[in-house]
Amino acid sequence: MEQNLLFISSLLLLSVGASKLSSRLGFPALLAFLVLGVSAAAFGANFHDVALTQTIAVLALCFILFSGGMDTDIKLIRPIFKSGILLASFGVVVATALVGYFAINVLHFAKIPALLLGATIASTDVAAVFTVLRSRQIGLQQNLRSLLEFESAVNDPTTVILSVGLLEIYMHPSSASLLSLFPLFVQQVAVGVLLGWLGGLAAVFYINRLRLEFDGLYPVLSTSIVLLIYALTQRLGGSGFLAVYVAGICLGNKNILRKKTLVLFHDGLAWLMQVAMFLAMGLLISFTELKAVALSGFLLSAFLIFVARPLSVHLCLIPLRFRYREVLFISWAGLRGAVPIILATYPLLAGIPEAKLIFNLVFFVVISSILLQGSSLAFVARLLKVDAPLQAKLRFPIEYNPSSNLKNELSELTVQPGSAIVDKTLLELELPQSSLVVLIRREEKVFVPRGSTRIEAKDVLLLMADQEALKQISSLSTCSSSAGTLE
Repeated sequence: MEQNLLFISSLLLLSVGASKLSSRLGFPALLAFLVLGVSAAAFGANFHDVALTQTIAVLALCFILFSGGMDTDIKLIRPIFKSGILLASFGVVVATALVGYFAINVLHFAKIPALLLGATIASTDVAAVFTVLRSRQIGLQQNLRSLLEFESAVNDPTTVILSVGLLEIYMHPSSASLLSLFPLFVQQVAVGVLLGWLGGLAAVFYINRLRLEFDGLYPVLSTSIVLLIYALTQRLGGSGFLAVYVAGICLGNKNILRKKTLVLFHDGLAWLMQVAMFLAMGLLISFTELKAVALSGFLLSAFLIFVARPLSVHLCLIPLRFRYREVLFISWAGLRGAVPIILATYPLLAGIPEAKLIFNLVFFVVISSILLQGSSLAFVARLLKVDAPLQAKLRFPIEYNPSSNLKNELSELTVQPGSAIVDKTLLELELPQSSLVVLIRREEKVFVPRGSTRIEAKDVLLLMADQEALKQISSLSTCSSSAGTLE
């Protein structure tokens, strides 16, 4: 036991160090985690439990999706909802068909195994997209970042249903068909969204009413809620991954007790899950096996990156009047990661003849995608002129805990340049009596204001007010600059 603990702790420590090194050298940390796992296997680490790796990866994705949902502003989803859903459904189907055609004609796969390979690598990966965009501090114009994150989070039902369905058709050709997959897809999405949102609302109510005596129990509570929502949704025929993501959005956009604590906890847990997931997957592979499929893997990766993904994105987004530069960037940002590897474990567990080849090819594609696309994402954004100054999310050093006796809410208001309130004191703002400016963040400084404090452009005001006062203050943001605005 001590030897196993020593091995696991050493890998985790090396992973943390590798993440720091990767940021300096300019390649994604996920690649470092994978390489560490593969290297450990090469040096004799004996770990070939496919079922356990699959379980670890599923649990990891649950917490990664939930953390990503908590950090997602629902207002940013509305403008890109249609395009995100289109990419996550029709785009995945198109990419699956294109990769299947390539696998049949170039790699000499049979029809169903070729489509199974296509479905396995057709979708973008939430762990890769979230990690690369957020850890590399990539700023993007318009709603590109929200679109990429939303697509990667909601495309799991499509790719899971295609992969599992095609595997079922391969193993039982007389009792399964492609047409039977569509109603299953509708069911998975509908049940996933419904139970995710209801579960999120129930979690908000439960967390705010329970009033635990020990703060340390709130992360335990939220962790159990994530697992319950996933398991219950799967049990009732929905997409558990989609449900936990929706539940995370629900909690992240509501006032809940110990919200700051929970956000930080799940952010750290998501990182731990990513490290564990990619290390475990790396332990399943070997350099020898990768070398054996190098040529086929290189051709498949090139086709996916330069043909299948761009064509599927163009078909989805060009009719929606996206700029061509944006379409090209979204095509390049289709990162592959943990989800394809998880899906590649299903044929392994089923024991089909092509399973090992599919798994090795998928692993090669994932490494190629993270190395080539993940490392160059910031450069491509600048090249296509879709980059933008990163708007860092400001975190005030206080936490607000709502109660049934206090109806006020905390809101952040940014003072726009040119506003007439610039250079006015707080007393001169004439804010509603039920509102209070608690803190002001000016550049990197946070301070408690006084009535004589003068407002400067780009100040961020942390305001406490009830719903009526917030409505009045929100109306100020629609005034002309001559009257002064808060936005």
